[in-house]
Amino acid sequence: MEDQDYTDISGRTISLECQNHSGFCREFTVSSPKVSIGKVMVYTCSVWLAAYTVFFFTQNTAVLSCAILVTLVGMMLHIHFVKVDHESVLIIGSVGIQVSSSYASGRETSTFIEMSRVKDIAINEAVYMHQIIYYLCILLKDPSTPDGVSRVVPLFQSSKPRLNCLVKVYKSCQEILSTC
Repeated sequence: MEDQDYTDISGRTISLECQNHSGFCREFTVSSPKVSIGKVMVYTCSVWLAAYTVFFFTQNTAVLSCAILVTLVGMMLHIHFVKVDHESVLIIGSVGIQVSSSYASGRETSTFIEMSRVKDIAINEAVYMHQIIYYLCILLKDPSTPDGVSRVVPLFQSSKPRLNCLVKVYKSCQEILSTC
């Protein structure tokens, strides 16, 4: 088991954990930093300060109640649907690939792709905001054409690791795919 620190496309530290379960089974987990209490406090104070300003001029207490409700609901939705703690890819030669995401609330999502549907794993590039980023993806075979690709499944969508991290995962995945 190896654990290394890398950075994402925004420069924040992420960690890559590589587990070698056997010669044909490896798991890669990219972990993002936990929710910053400082950030939460800044957003909360900003919303409540704006609500208090509106309350000061209108003297309507419903504004303060709505601000508290919006803040709490917003934080719960962010933690349950947006904030991903870690993403993992489990590749098992001749069986398939499992892609999982664990959210800050404890919710987990998993997708399994049979190896018979996998054409290849590749590093692709995309334009994101004002920069070009790289991402790891699974190319799925097109049943109608033997050399075609029916779909591209991006990996590590939330953590967005930089190229040096992706290359390490890519090389290890290619080792397993070459034995299938």
